[in-house]
Formats: sequence, C-alpha cells, structure tokens
Amino acid sequence: MGINLKALVISENIKLDDLSGKVLALDAYNIIYQFLSSIRTYDGEPLKDENGNVVSHILGLLTRTSNLIESGIKPVFVFDGEPHPLKESTITYRKMRKLEAMEEWKKALEEGDMKRARSKAQQTSHFTIEMVRECKHVLDLMGIPHVQAPSDGEGQASYMAGKGNVHGTASQDFDCLLYGCPLMIRNISISGRRKLPGRNKYVSVSVQQIALNSSLSALEISREQLIDMAILMGTDFNEGIKGVGPKTALKLLKNHGTLEEVIEEKGYELPHYGAIREIFLDPDVTDDYDLKWSSPRIDDLKELYIGGHQFKEETIAKHLEKLEFGLKKNQQTSLFSF
Repeated sequence: MGINLKALVISENIKLDDLSGKVLALDAYNIIYQFLSSIRTYDGEPLKDENGNVVSHILGLLTRTSNLIESGIKPVFVFDGEPHPLKESTITYRKMRKLEAMEEWKKALEEGDMKRARSKAQQTSHFTIEMVRECKHVLDLMGIPHVQAPSDGEGQASYMAGKGNVHGTASQDFDCLLYGCPLMIRNISISGRRKLPGRNKYVSVSVQQIALNSSLSALEISREQLIDMAILMGTDFNEGIKGVGPKTALKLLKNHGTLEEVIEEKGYELPHYGAIREIFLDPDVTDDYDLKWSSPRIDDLKELYIGGHQFKEETIAKHLEKLEFGLKKNQQTSLFSF
C-alpha cells in the first residue's frame, strides 16, 4: 500500500542506462508482485505451466533481471521478513480486498466480461512462501545476490543505501523515503507504455529518481516531519486522519512543527504514533549480507524453465543470453568488483 507522496517529492526522469554501473537494492516483494499482477491471460488467470503451477513470477524475474543486467545494473533483491505487529490490520484489510476481488472476478467471468475479469483478477495476486523460495532459487542460479530482511524489506534496502552499500533503492512505495533512503528509483520494472487501470488508455512511464535531501529541502521540512506527515495521512501501520492528504499534512506540520503539537491543537487521535515513528527512524535491519555476483548457471536455468515448467526455449533464450553476455561484459570492466 505505502504512502502516496508523489505530489510533493522532487523527481527526475532518467533512462535505465543512466544507472549503468550502479548497485541497486530492489524491493523484491514490491517488484515480483507486479509480475504476478500483470503477467496473466486474457481472462485474468495467472500464467501457469502444464501442471497448473503459477509461473508469472519467475518469468517476470527472468525478463526484468536480464534487462537490468544488460543495462549494466547490479541488482540486489531484498525480501521482507516478519511484519511488525502494527501492520496486522493492513494485512487483514488486504486479504479482505483480495477475497472481494476474487468474487467480482468470478462474476465477471460468468457474465463474459473479460476486460473487467482481468482487471479484478489482477487485484487477487498473492505471493506465497513457495513462490518466495522459488524466486530465491532462480536468483541463485542467475548469480544475483539476495538479502533476507528481518522485517520490512524497504527498511533493510534503505539501510543498505544509507550505508553506501548500494546506490539506491528501487521500489514503487514512497515508504523508502520515510526509512531514510538517500535515493529512491521508481518505475524500474514498469517503464515504457502502461495501461491505466480500468481505462482503455496508455501512458508513457519513465524511470524516475528521487533524492531525499532535495525533496526535504524543497518542502522545507525534516525527515522526522516527513514521517509525521505520513502518520497523519495513514501508513501501513495506522489509518491516519480522514480527509488529511499530502498537502494538508504538510501545512499542519509546517504550521505546528511536530505531530505532538498538531494532535494537541486539532484533538486528533493517533494511537501508537510514537511507535510508528520509531519503526521508520530505527527499523529492524541486519548487516548479515554479502553482495557478490557470479556467472549464471545457464544449463540449470534451462532445466528449471524448460524441463521444470515447460517454457519454450525460444521464449527464454534471449533473456539467458542477456544474462550471460551482460555478466561477462560487466566482469571484464570490473563492474562486479564491489
């Protein structure tokens, strides 16, 4: 879900090639969920192999990662760990929304409305434990490092960016900025033309980078105030105040200085706001990671995709070539001597 700060932050359109030579921490759940949502059949069914196993996630992982490698980017996938207890209500809400979408999907199929069926089906996507294991295995075969966060993956990725281990964090959620990520990269997996939800219209989507300090300076606030704004608007850990959006939250914080003063002046009820603030300021992270890249195990990848999931060789061949050629080229230019 995340917090929507798009109207306030300072973003810069860039090309994927502008990130060549950079190490990027990718929010694994955020990006792979997009694959599960978008790689579907005309009626909304996720892509499956001959045995009925969903394969949308591993197809997207192969195609997107090979494109990143071809562009000279060194990806690191960061996976979520145990969710914070305060996130439980958000998780429950998401489950309910998926169940509702599932019923609407079935109804649309019965009515023969394939356009609506596919739209509703995309809202039912879920990332299972088995899918997580399979994605990690695929990354191992690709020679791409991945990090298991103890809690929120965005917090872990932002921590790595703050330490200088990675250039920035690639995610669609602005929560990265709340966690103190110096540089956030958006649209890395959806750049190009994208269909607007529920409309027969396409828009151009560019890769964007957002520097935290530039946005804070432009807004004339501190990171702590940005976090307090998010709490007022509502985060994955709280509902927020009804009717308070980005501009209202910014005005309140600039007028009153701190969330405590806003609460006192307005009489708002924001349970656990102190604990939520600490989640962003001092996230549960680990230093137990080793960012090393290695040559892809092409034969093993072919066995997994072709032998295990019945992909046609021509479907994956060019992506395997991108992986192999890109990694060899990068190694020759010391790209992976991080």
